[in-house]
Amino acid sequence: MTIPETSATQCRSGDGQTGATTIPLASVAPSGSLELLSQQEIVQLRETAKGELYELFRRCALAVLNCDGLSDSAEEVYRQFADFDIEIVQRTRGIKLELKNAPACAFVDGKIMRGVRDHLFAVLRDIVFVASELYRLGEQDQTGWTGHFDQATWHQGDEQTSNLVFHILRNAGLMLPRKPPSMVVCWGGHAISREEYDYSKSVGYHLGLRDMDICTGCGPGAMKGPMKGAAVGHAKQRNTKGRYVGITEPGIVAAESPNPIVNHLVVLPDIEKRLEAFVRFGHGIIVFPGGVGTLEEILFLLGTLMSPENKALRMPLIFTEPASSQGYFRQIDRFLVDTLGEGVREYYTIVEDDPVQVARLMQEGVADVGVQRRSNRDAFYFNWSLSIPSEMRVPFEVTHESMAALNLSFDLPAAELAVNLRRVFSGIVAGNVKDHGVRLVREHGPFALQGEPALMQAIDKLLQGFVSAGRMKLQREQYHPCYVIQAPESA
Repeated sequence: MTIPETSATQCRSGDGQTGATTIPLASVAPSGSLELLSQQEIVQLRETAKGELYELFRRCALAVLNCDGLSDSAEEVYRQFADFDIEIVQRTRGIKLELKNAPACAFVDGKIMRGVRDHLFAVLRDIVFVASELYRLGEQDQTGWTGHFDQATWHQGDEQTSNLVFHILRNAGLMLPRKPPSMVVCWGGHAISREEYDYSKSVGYHLGLRDMDICTGCGPGAMKGPMKGAAVGHAKQRNTKGRYVGITEPGIVAAESPNPIVNHLVVLPDIEKRLEAFVRFGHGIIVFPGGVGTLEEILFLLGTLMSPENKALRMPLIFTEPASSQGYFRQIDRFLVDTLGEGVREYYTIVEDDPVQVARLMQEGVADVGVQRRSNRDAFYFNWSLSIPSEMRVPFEVTHESMAALNLSFDLPAAELAVNLRRVFSGIVAGNVKDHGVRLVREHGPFALQGEPALMQAIDKLLQGFVSAGRMKLQREQYHPCYVIQAPESA
């Protein structure tokens, strides 16, 4: 329950202008896994939250509370609610959170919405509790993990990384050992047209009618549409146990605040572990139109599936769009073939403007996954058999130097080129919406990309298409690119 001391009032933002409506003071108690904690666990939570993780926790909590936000600029959100603060308060029977100047959109008649409360404590669980229990910042424990949670600077083996992802998902309560495969991961952009949003909702509806569960990046657009549609499909089938899982990471959660349909929110430490969580947790993947973030996800998955170790692995992958997208995925297909070779087409199916066919194909594909998992005695809830290339797992620190140093050449093997192309799009995502990347571009100018002329031409053509279609940012004003394509340096 939330007990506000006063009603909502107007506050002033960091630049001195009248800001959004806020609740001056509110107390929020948890429900679920954080209700029963020992006094020692509470002390650990408070001590961790007071340290270097505090600002990360505060910003992610603000993103969750700003549930009606229409901006995908983390910097703008932080400035608008510069006076927001959050504190973990110790009580004899557990903890509570004290919120100061929280966005009023998270409250109804002075009480926090249950879904927002659950998301808030999911952030606490994953950023603070998981950090203190599993990695112990800056220290090396019996698992051999070291590093700082908020800077994603781990140097770990592949097995430790997968174990880390597993532990985070299990701690979030996502593992249902006896539930047959049903989890469909949906990728797509947050800046999409109304027609594309409605189409993603229609696909979700037909998935829901077939009792499929939905997992997305948890934000708006193509991440919200499938969940909303599936919720209606589940309701018609009297399915009261539908799961709408949102998987995010600290660098992007402020730009893509969790949508209210998400009933299981998980925060992974960085984009690489977020992507691994998607492909190990899901049983099939549907991709809707999107921008550079969607291309990053596609390249991560294709670079993984193209690995010889995964040759026999079944992972249904469907690209789909409405008629109004005017051949979006034909352009993506052309780019993938031009860069990774003709063989890449065997890993995906393109379906245009047919939600029922998408749902049927995915249902068949997920059933095949179940048959293979049973045959190999693999777990339904986590794909341990998937082999993810080591280079895909290493966190890519986006800087001007690292972006300029990317080797973009057709001389590279296709799998290695996929890794570097993913990093190109990862860097552009950072420059578009992540606070760290936006600040780098503002202070030092756009990221410079250079490589083999034909390859750079293919990248430039694709990016120009995204800009023209308004797929880079939610705001519809003129987009200022955070990148520049340069001619290769002469020998």
